Amino acid sequence: MVSINVAGALANRGHEVLFVDTDPQGNATEGLGFADIYLEDSPHLASILADGNGDLNDILLEHDEMDVVPSNIDMFTAEADLVSAMQGRLRLRRAVDALLEERMYDFVIYDTPPSLLVMTDSALLAAGNVLIPALAEETSTRALDILFNQIDTVEQQFEQTVREVGVVANRVEPDGESERMMEWFEETFDDAIPVYEVRKRVALKRAWNNSVSIFQHEESSDMEVVFDKIAAHLEREL
Repeated sequence: MVSINVAGALANRGHEVLFVDTDPQGNATEGLGFADIYLEDSPHLASILADGNGDLNDILLEHDEMDVVPSNIDMFTAEADLVSAMQGRLRLRRAVDALLEERMYDFVIYDTPPSLLVMTDSALLAAGNVLIPALAEETSTRALDILFNQIDTVEQQFEQTVREVGVVANRVEPDGESERMMEWFEETFDDAIPVYEVRKRVALKRAWNNSVSIFQHEESSDMEVVFDKIAAHLEREL
């Protein structure tokens, strides 16, 4: 939901946004109202990446807030295909770059898998920037260490900088663990990059159920302010 609402915040500010769902689970694709597309036969993102020469225009979808490159169930097998493919991790960037030569977007938002495998590397290389989602739980400390090691490996292997532009603590609840973790986030990043606190709200889930970001949902939420701040930060930084 973080990526959808960041994209929605940018769109609400008047930007043209392209949303690329690289997560094989397709949660964002479903959350934007394209659950049926997730199960369709090729062409889809997996087949385009496997081919290496496919056109994202063939699968581009229109949403009220943004254009969408949906995920597909075959993305689960795309991981293995791209490991063995020549320059497999660069194919997503090339496909998106080709699309950007034909269509004008102010921002491209990539929704990545929770696992740090090929598709996450591909999205990092395509974006060149990362807004880091994290749960306000103790397990996030190790998860962030692993992520930063992964970013370092990608940078060294491909000689490309991947810039961390912010941390989004998601689904924060009013309990002791969340409070301790928010303090840890603030101390760890120490103004080097901003930390945003997205509290758990039923309205965010309802917006997802209705296939829109919170900015297009009929029910308002105090978290709109937080996502708008993220969008404003991205405007300044990118």
